[in-house]
Amino acid sequence: MKFIKLVFMFMYACLSGYSQESMLCQGAYWIEDEANLKMKEFAAEWNNLESWEQRAATIKEGIINGMKLDQMPKIEGNFNAQITNTRKFDGYIVENIRIESFPGFYITGNLYRPVNAKEKNAAVLSPHGHLKDKRLTHYVQKRCAVLARMGAIVFAYDMVGHGDSHQVDSHNIPIALLLQTWNSKRVLEYLLSRSDVDPERTGITGGSGGGTQTFILAAIDDRVKVSVPCVQVSAHFFGGCVCESGMPIHKSKNHQTNNVEIAALCAPRPMLLISNGNDWTRNTPRIEYPYIQKVYALYDAEHKVENVHLPAEKHDYGYSKRSVMYNFFAYHLKLNTGAVSWTPSVNEDFVTILPEEQLKVYTSDNPIPADALKGNKAIMDYLNLQ
Repeated sequence: MKFIKLVFMFMYACLSGYSQESMLCQGAYWIEDEANLKMKEFAAEWNNLESWEQRAATIKEGIINGMKLDQMPKIEGNFNAQITNTRKFDGYIVENIRIESFPGFYITGNLYRPVNAKEKNAAVLSPHGHLKDKRLTHYVQKRCAVLARMGAIVFAYDMVGHGDSHQVDSHNIPIALLLQTWNSKRVLEYLLSRSDVDPERTGITGGSGGGTQTFILAAIDDRVKVSVPCVQVSAHFFGGCVCESGMPIHKSKNHQTNNVEIAALCAPRPMLLISNGNDWTRNTPRIEYPYIQKVYALYDAEHKVENVHLPAEKHDYGYSKRSVMYNFFAYHLKLNTGAVSWTPSVNEDFVTILPEEQLKVYTSDNPIPADALKGNKAIMDYLNLQ
């Protein structure tokens, strides 16, 4: 009964909101014409740094309150990290890793490290989008290995309900957005706790749903120094999954925003928007990017935000998109471009693509911990969100 009550509370809060009007903004919430006009309305709300920062504070508060992030357990450290199956390849190391997100709930993934590590290295979070076992795919392996060989410690971690993260009954748990944001925060804190990480050189990048995770964490946590959201920042599209727009982070009785303004909260830290012509980012050069540029200009930081638009390409994080990300991170995270071959762009052929079973955290020899919360009810009961 308690679980049913909790689900009802979330449905009421998200679907009915604080009035009869829904507080959820999901999927293609506006058509493109409406979004264009909305961006003009948003721009009229501020005209200098002071007024933008007032609006930015409202947007950030809306994110934190909307996903109930402020109601999560107060946890510092206590990662209980377990690293297994360390393998050395051409210029980089791959490890399987599990850390504790909160008592009884675990983050699973892979750690990619440079062989020729320095005393202090850059660190990159690598969330992923919606595909079963996407962390294990060849393209995620490539982007993590290249960054590691250039001198970054990269944590590729599972989306909730995907890969080894199967403590939830499915990805559609009502608090998926909260769990994923909290997991990203814990991954960042784990990386910062390592003695071999430079806290001033931290980045995050992901495509699609991983792009949503990227711009949300960068918006609410200044410890992320560089952000590269790929094929996701849109004025009219709010994310098509419960993990992106299933909680009321875009709208309250006091405000309305969208993912463009959430991404703009990264200012003045470096950010690269990667967009293409075959999804909801097709208008980025004309709508989303100019708005964000104006925000960066308030900080005299126009040179720290970029957009690479690929009008002939589709919704993915393919090689052409990875190549521009490598360059952006190399510059802003001070990575060693000489560690990889550029002919004329990055050659990824050195990467050893591992079979999926070798990247999995939980095996017969390393089962899920005995104290693991299992099922949506157990997780939601433990958090006891109001």
